[in-house]
Amino acid sequence: MPMPTVTVRFYEELNDFLPPEKRKRRYEVTFPERRSVKDLAESEGVPHTEIDLLLVNGESVGFDCLVGDGDDVAVYPVFESLDISTVSRLGRPPLRSPRFVADVHLGKLVRRLRLLGFDCSYGPDFDDARLAERSAREERILLTRDRQLLMRAMVMHGIFVRSGKANEQVRQVLDRLDLYGHISPWSRCLSCNGRICQSDKSQVRDLVPAYTFRTVEDFYRCVECGKVFWKGTHWPKLVTFIEQARRGACSPPRNSRQTMEPEDVAKT
Repeated sequence: MPMPTVTVRFYEELNDFLPPEKRKRRYEVTFPERRSVKDLAESEGVPHTEIDLLLVNGESVGFDCLVGDGDDVAVYPVFESLDISTVSRLGRPPLRSPRFVADVHLGKLVRRLRLLGFDCSYGPDFDDARLAERSAREERILLTRDRQLLMRAMVMHGIFVRSGKANEQVRQVLDRLDLYGHISPWSRCLSCNGRICQSDKSQVRDLVPAYTFRTVEDFYRCVECGKVFWKGTHWPKLVTFIEQARRGACSPPRNSRQTMEPEDVAKT
């Protein structure tokens, strides 16, 4: 008995996951038995978190829809400027707020997102299982450059970070989720992700260099780790980065030292 064969077409940036001979065209896929459309897409290398609409024979379906011999499958990416909530049948639960968890390779992106005020969980000891579990349990959007990680069944919300450059990564995340209205700079600790609040100057006397204490009036402190921040020499560059992020530009500052105090500068 011949094996089932379906015709499939991936659209727009989903083609980035395909080999050149399969991009921007319809092609046939043969498999030994009926399978879900999610399994079909991911067997071709496309993570389900990158998909926003699935059509089988012209009808919108969910990931669990079984496809069989002769079916025609069209797979569309996440739409950034088009609301398809009444059309898509993928059934992802809505998120109450844009919160993230990022893999170990995205440290620079994490610091920039925190600078912009976004809750971004990160740890060098987060392995794939922990990242997936935390994303699901805490309803966090998983940020990674590992497409296999996004294919884990428990991951409902995730973004495959395409660029290797941190500022371009920021722009991709902001564009993908339209987060420009959620930017709230200076509200997150770049080190631990805790909330930052203004601190009375007298409370940081023994926590900052003597010269800094004499010349600076406004100090901020993380309520979680106690780290102290102030407007240092790199403040103008940080302000420029934030302004560029608001405009969707995010061009990288010439000096990569981009935190509020020298101790963090080299890490950015």
